[in-house]
Amino acid sequence: ICFKSHRRQRSAQILERIRIFPVLKLVTLSFEIPPPISVSVRSRQAGTETEREPSAMEALGPGPPATTSFFQPPRRPGLGTVGKPIRLLANHFQVQIPKIDVYHYDIEIKPEKRPRRVNREVVDTMVRHFKMQIFGDRQPGYDGKRNMYTAHPLPIGRDRVDLEVTLPGEGKDQTFKVSLQWVSVVSLQMLLEALSGHLNEVPEDSVQALDQCIYLRYTPVGRSFFSPPEGYYHPLGGGREVWFGFHQSVRPAMWNMMLNIDVSATAFYRAQPVIEFMCEVLDIQNINEQTKPLTDSQRVKFTKEIRGLKVEVTHCGQMKRKYRVCNVTRRPASHQTFPLQLENGQAMECTVAQYFKQKYSLQLKYPHLPCLQVGQEQKHTYLPLEVCNIVAGQRCIKKLTDNQTSTMIKATARSAPDRQEEISRLVKSNSMVGGPDPYLKEFGIVVHNDMTEVTGRVLPAPMLQYGGRNKTVATPNQGVWDMRGKQFYAGIEIKVWAVACFAPQKQCREDLLKSFTDQLRKISKDAGMPIQGQPCFCKYAQGADSVEPMFKHLKMSYVGLQLIVVILPGKTPVYAEVKRVGDTLLGMATQCVQVKNVVKTSPQTLSNLCLKINAKLGGINNVLVPHQRPSVFQQPVIFLGADVTHPPAGDGKKPSIAAVVGSMDGHPSRYCATVRVQTSRQDLSQEQLFSQEVIQDLTNMVRELLIQFYKSTRFKPTRIIYYRGGVSEGQMKQVAWPELIAIRKACISLEEDYRPGITYIVVQKRHHTRLFCSDKAERVGKSGNVPAGTTVDSTITHPSEFDFYLCSHAGIQGTSRPSHYHVLWDDNCFTADELQLLTYQLCHTYVRCTRSVSIPAPAYYARLVAFRARYHLVDKDHDSAEGSHVSGQSNGRDPQALAKAVQIHYDTQHTMYFA
Repeated sequence: ICFKSHRRQRSAQILERIRIFPVLKLVTLSFEIPPPISVSVRSRQAGTETEREPSAMEALGPGPPATTSFFQPPRRPGLGTVGKPIRLLANHFQVQIPKIDVYHYDIEIKPEKRPRRVNREVVDTMVRHFKMQIFGDRQPGYDGKRNMYTAHPLPIGRDRVDLEVTLPGEGKDQTFKVSLQWVSVVSLQMLLEALSGHLNEVPEDSVQALDQCIYLRYTPVGRSFFSPPEGYYHPLGGGREVWFGFHQSVRPAMWNMMLNIDVSATAFYRAQPVIEFMCEVLDIQNINEQTKPLTDSQRVKFTKEIRGLKVEVTHCGQMKRKYRVCNVTRRPASHQTFPLQLENGQAMECTVAQYFKQKYSLQLKYPHLPCLQVGQEQKHTYLPLEVCNIVAGQRCIKKLTDNQTSTMIKATARSAPDRQEEISRLVKSNSMVGGPDPYLKEFGIVVHNDMTEVTGRVLPAPMLQYGGRNKTVATPNQGVWDMRGKQFYAGIEIKVWAVACFAPQKQCREDLLKSFTDQLRKISKDAGMPIQGQPCFCKYAQGADSVEPMFKHLKMSYVGLQLIVVILPGKTPVYAEVKRVGDTLLGMATQCVQVKNVVKTSPQTLSNLCLKINAKLGGINNVLVPHQRPSVFQQPVIFLGADVTHPPAGDGKKPSIAAVVGSMDGHPSRYCATVRVQTSRQDLSQEQLFSQEVIQDLTNMVRELLIQFYKSTRFKPTRIIYYRGGVSEGQMKQVAWPELIAIRKACISLEEDYRPGITYIVVQKRHHTRLFCSDKAERVGKSGNVPAGTTVDSTITHPSEFDFYLCSHAGIQGTSRPSHYHVLWDDNCFTADELQLLTYQLCHTYVRCTRSVSIPAPAYYARLVAFRARYHLVDKDHDSAEGSHVSGQSNGRDPQALAKAVQIHYDTQHTMYFA
């Protein structure tokens, strides 16, 4: 199918549209017949609009260039003015920098691939040892990898200098070879000119140099710094605990550089004997009662947790050598053998237990437990569990369980005033502020110790149109509104539905099930989504294996079956199987409910279920009141949301999932989704990793959505608004350029002259900027957060590019995190007010709840689609009780099989199955 210039009579066109999609009646008048598709392309220079010739982007050459260095995001069109002013404080601290040159040197340390901590020790030792010959009183800034900066040139010229550095080791000293060579002169003067707006682009090398000059001496994890627990203990279970620390990063802002400082927390492995670690992981209460070897399932679970961790041995006195675990043996120490080299050169098979008794006079207490295999797997080095301890200071990069995540949130959640006070106390107590910090003194840098004052605005909340006889309008208050007394804008009538209960009958009795369905029917009728009659099928079932045959029976036996309500007993593999069968295999709408919500239900829970069910079946819960919407709605516009999710650390063989969703009406309320499996990150080199963030099949995905939009509305979008999640700050340009070309290719593949205006916006949640109310009277809720709708586009934002912070939701627990929006391409030439209001309004269109959410609905839906695809990849025969995951079996599936596994059934693919 391709777009054609259909010209119909006005009346016939409207009648056709209403016949196919009666719910589009409200937007009929705003969808005029589009003019010729060639959208004029405008650019901005210093806030003014000028016509220009199409660039290489519009002309669409054969492919993306080899470099994106010339790619320039649009300049800020001006500051927003809409909304009520509010005085705020941001956790950004002004940095005064001198007009000096900084000298950049490349450092190569061999052996390579050492942790940053070790590299820093090597460089610190080098600076001390070669003080007289090279460094003098200089205090270099070092990033832990290849870059070192000094305030004055080193007396080595431009020649390469090779040095040797020795660190005291465990048992023997370690020798490193260090090569030092001049790279360039970095001008901080250029950085100051960029901050004042005299340069179009902020020099990244200057920002990087400044960042390292303010480096603080802690144990870094990424850009955060953590120290061992002192005065607190927050266990997470499974051998993990909470460590608190802080984050720091240097950021360019309007007229100044800012130091962003935030308190943070993460999970570390607790330093403890491996035996205790195993007991925590396997939930063994008393190790002395574990008299039998581990079962296969226990060993697999233990292996998954301990593989990759460092352990230190306790049987060699003071010499506690460290090893990295590569596996756990199948056989216990009493039976695990290895070839022991004898003095005569021959080898004999010896068990690990025998060896430790003969060599160390150590009788193992737990010879029935397995051994750790350490070091290189082919060398067969085995250690009994009881002689090993978990090394302290190891960050947990594996995914936390749901219980651990819940515990972590409770342990780390701080109200906004408490967080503000803690950050201020941290900054003032740290030696970098007002103290003789050698690095700051070396480079002449001054960091102010007060949070930055910012003037923000609280945007007006949009009104939401409901349906029914009354056509009620809801006005959110602090991001929340009530659906009582209101009916869905377009409710679905459910005539044929079924209930499948996978909870045990003793846990969910028939009378409780009947009461639940009756209450659901009552609430659904009140909401304007009438469920007619009792379910046609209501039976108990057990286990994931029964899902597929039951659903096949339902589809064959009950014509027109619209919905299956599935009762789950808790965290169970059944959920993944229900979604796999329903979404991909049979094309059936399913709604899962936890048994606790059936046994003890509430009107709020039932109302939330109705929100999801109505959206899944094609209904519309509510719409933005048309006359309040921005002018972008005056012509057909499609909203796209995109995201790429990656497997948890340690699961490198599992694929990444790319998802793109697109709006399918003019409200926008209905969305369709496309999803793809991407190359495993493990298969990519370090240089190629950034390309994994790019959605590889974006052209076809966008093409599918444009076609479906045309089928749904009979219009071609004249504008594409693309909200892209999951992109870090350092990857934005590398990801945006190929994706922009892919979107343009999708348009041209449909019609040669079809070039709608594209606006490309990166949505970021994973940052550390926090906003606090200056006036206590303006704090909202128990946590004292900023009001929903608070936006900031000055002072702490980019000095020249189009970006803003928006806190669109009401913070319930902890400190609200505003979303950061960065416009990387804008053919549609939005003003600041237009884009901020549009984004805020889209945060109110999320169908799952009657609250505004933290990111626009299309971006949120893309994330949901990507996570749902992970369940579609689950192998039910290898699932764990802890929750669904992509099984190791899927690693061997070829790309075609993986692509087929996430392919949505035809009957489902044009619905909001992910709602």
